[in-house]
Amino acid sequence: MKRVVLDTSVVATALRSASGAGNAVLRLVAHQKLIPLVTPALFLEYEDVLKRPEQRIVTGLSLDEIDQFLAALASACEPVETHFQWRPQLRDAADEMVFETAINGRADALVTYNIKDFASAASRFGLRVLLPGALLKEMRS
Repeated sequence: MKRVVLDTSVVATALRSASGAGNAVLRLVAHQKLIPLVTPALFLEYEDVLKRPEQRIVTGLSLDEIDQFLAALASACEPVETHFQWRPQLRDAADEMVFETAINGRADALVTYNIKDFASAASRFGLRVLLPGALLKEMRS
């Protein structure tokens, strides 16, 4: 079973489209084919983004439904302790905690729609960075 870090962009997009690659990745999590790795800070970011008014308008989810989703996601996640902060590695400081979760959790991959934001730093650490569609293709092989 692959252990992955899901960038917030993947989680947010997954709730916006039931037919998209991000949603298919979450279905693999639900079927215990993937283990998402999270730190408390990363999980709180998921919550913050999913509860934003503009996100809720697009998803049509109530705050209670988002809480139910987050509870289900949390039950599937493996917590990661951040022993080392590797900052700064990325151009966008907001992406640092996602990157550090992957490094400290020894993730098999970091799954994101923002490949270019992570690619150069990831190569220095031997971390694979994949689009959700690439992960799905890999999982089918």
